[in-house]
Amino acid sequence: MKLARGGRPLNRHTLALWARSPRGRRLLEAEEREVRRVLPDQFGRHLLQIGSWGRGEQFLAASEMLHSAVLGTVAQWGAQAQAEPDRLPVGDKIVDAVLLPHTLEFARSPQSVLREANRILTDRGRLLLLGFNPWSAWALRRPLGLRYRAFPAGARFVSIGRLRDWLELLDFEVTEVRRFGVGFPWTPPSSDDDHFSPSRWLSGLAEAYLLVAKKRVVPLTLVGRAQRAAIKPLIGGVTVPGSHTTKNNN
Repeated sequence: MKLARGGRPLNRHTLALWARSPRGRRLLEAEEREVRRVLPDQFGRHLLQIGSWGRGEQFLAASEMLHSAVLGTVAQWGAQAQAEPDRLPVGDKIVDAVLLPHTLEFARSPQSVLREANRILTDRGRLLLLGFNPWSAWALRRPLGLRYRAFPAGARFVSIGRLRDWLELLDFEVTEVRRFGVGFPWTPPSSDDDHFSPSRWLSGLAEAYLLVAKKRVVPLTLVGRAQRAAIKPLIGGVTVPGSHTTKNNN
């Protein structure tokens, strides 16, 4: 299988420029709403965001899991630790849900990032991906030199169709594709399985999407499987100070 050439890694300057821009702020807010909508449905102990997008754990605030952490790709951008997204300091099958917020678009090898996410996810793990639609009116302006100047220039957009193909090879099942944006077309967010409407047809031109997928792998047997006495650390072999949030149900 031929590997797709990825994008140029982010840096603090391009991230800060985007986060301060009017369009960047509006889109980050829309992305937060969409992630907040699906996070309560993700169950387990560990949630890990891979990639620097948004500040700190702002995307993970709605999680009801015991522990959450951000493994960033840009230094000093609010993450608990920093690592290459295709070489993660995380053990096999230890994370219950992984969020990739535009991580593939700024990775040199997006398929390698997906393989790493697959490796660290448990057998019932979930994958959440935020991406930019390469067929949006906004993206199609780029070849004409009309790119929004605050947007990081190094991104290589990944279409939903290509992403589905990559996930199929890794035995993931796509459970939802949600399309949204803050510019043309001015339609409300919609999922691909919603009832047909004119606004849903136009949503194919929306700027961004959230894709949710689950692993198809199921353990052969659960009989006699010992319960884990302790929760394993997320990052590396030790717990990183400040890398988790314990939920209090009282």
